[in-house]
Amino acid sequence: MRCSEENKTTLGTYVLREEANHWWKNAKQRIGAGGVVITWEMFKREFLMKYFPADVRNQKVVEFMELKQGNMSVAEYAA
Repeated sequence: MRCSEENKTTLGTYVLREEANHWWKNAKQRIGAGGVVITWEMFKREFLMKYFPADVRNQKVVEFMELKQGNMSVAEYAA
């Protein structure tokens, strides 16, 4: 489905609930100051920094690579 950058941000933020919704209202005021249009990439960057920081992402990559399917690692299984 094609979706404009503005609509992506609108749709992405529509599903936020409770604390995440409050966070977004504050973040939107901060990053949208001066009439800046908040793009999908800007939203994703802010959201990931808040809720899925780089150290957590890196740890999840390590956990994934250590998963086993039977006696084989993910890398071996995928090969």
